[in-house]
Amino acid sequence: MTALGLLYPGHSAEDDYPRIEQLLGSDVRVDVVHTDIGEDAHRVDALREMGSADRLAAGVAELRLAGADAVVWACTSGSFVYGWEGAQRQVRALAQAAGLPASSTSFAFVHAARELGLRRVAVGATYPDDVAALFADFLRAGGLEVTGMRSSGIVTAAEVGTWGEEDVLTLARAADASGAEAVLLPDTALHTAAHLSLLEKALSKPVLTANQVTVWEGLRLADRRVNAPALGTLFTREPIVQV
Repeated sequence: MTALGLLYPGHSAEDDYPRIEQLLGSDVRVDVVHTDIGEDAHRVDALREMGSADRLAAGVAELRLAGADAVVWACTSGSFVYGWEGAQRQVRALAQAAGLPASSTSFAFVHAARELGLRRVAVGATYPDDVAALFADFLRAGGLEVTGMRSSGIVTAAEVGTWGEEDVLTLARAADASGAEAVLLPDTALHTAAHLSLLEKALSKPVLTANQVTVWEGLRLADRRVNAPALGTLFTREPIVQV
């Protein structure tokens, strides 16, 4: 059994994780601990507070007791707002507090893109323009070229969590830019787990979404690879452990 520990801010799209767990098979467990979101606002000051060390440390003990093999801060905006170096410090503090390998969704996007050999990506962000721009900067710091950016200007995670399949597909299509090798949808408040096959079929390219790459990153930290095609191209890489 591989146990993944996720720290997830508030309540928006956390039901993606049981769905992903089911698709991964019976020997992977995804444990979600909710952290205090503070002010629900896609605003830099609020996001930096949401990702503060004290808020993350508060959920660590529960994950340790659950027997997690690795921990991931399941929040993209609450990590990339610190910049590349700041997000690294955040992850190091989390690893020290947990006594476990640790990462965040922001780094998960970069690592997943590298796994797929991607260099040029487009981004469909639910965030306001200024916050979306910080994600693009983070990706560039990770060695990726951002060929296009589409932001939706949504201020709260609660609103993002109400989006359905057609909303997600519309965002992905709007973000897709000529020359992009993949489209990235960075918000963990966005339900995407049920739509990955549709998204990749509609765009004819890999689509990386926040909750998808978060779980993949946990598996990477735990030195596991699982073949689960319903979770997109990212989960069809060798070596295969068939489920």
